[in-house]
Amino acid sequence: MGRRRVPFLLKFFLFLVVIAVAAYFARPLWLPVAGYWLIHAEQPAKADIIVVLAGDAEGHRIEKAAQLIKAGYSTLALVSGPPGMYGVNESDLALQFIEREGYPPQWFIPFPDPSHSTKEESFYILRELRTRGVHNFILVTSDYHTARARRIYLAMEKQLGYEPPFETVAAPNDYFHADSWWRNREGEKIVFTEWWKTVATAVGQ
Repeated sequence: MGRRRVPFLLKFFLFLVVIAVAAYFARPLWLPVAGYWLIHAEQPAKADIIVVLAGDAEGHRIEKAAQLIKAGYSTLALVSGPPGMYGVNESDLALQFIEREGYPPQWFIPFPDPSHSTKEESFYILRELRTRGVHNFILVTSDYHTARARRIYLAMEKQLGYEPPFETVAAPNDYFHADSWWRNREGEKIVFTEWWKTVATAVGQ
């Protein structure tokens, strides 16, 4: 009697199981790549103004801007913020926070805007910067948001025909760490959401 042949589908299933097990145990090697790909952090250079993007409930973005001003990279920061909770604008909440941290309120310009995405925000901010005659700026956002924000701002500059150079400076996040983001639920949510938005931006959504 001849040997029974293993069905192709069973072989394929066993192959997938082996791949899945190998990927699981090798996750400390490949999962950090998904985190680092989201980051495009540059060294700051002196600029006319610092732009602080909205979307940071921890206050690290505006705190990074304050540190940059204190270090002499600029004298002012434009703080973006859409309408927030209970009718309070996010930029106003950010200014209240940074003043409590001991930084001079005159360093910061609140910039309420009606944006619901980084792309919309870039339109309003760049239009404001052009009105102010800004020649260059520093863009401050959370580290996981830097790469996508930079691409969006470069594209919007071309669309508007106003292309001041800028450096993208990263602020930390309490839950996202590129080399260990999968070890906490909030870090996982940040990475999956940011990658979803990255893909959506790439296809023009």
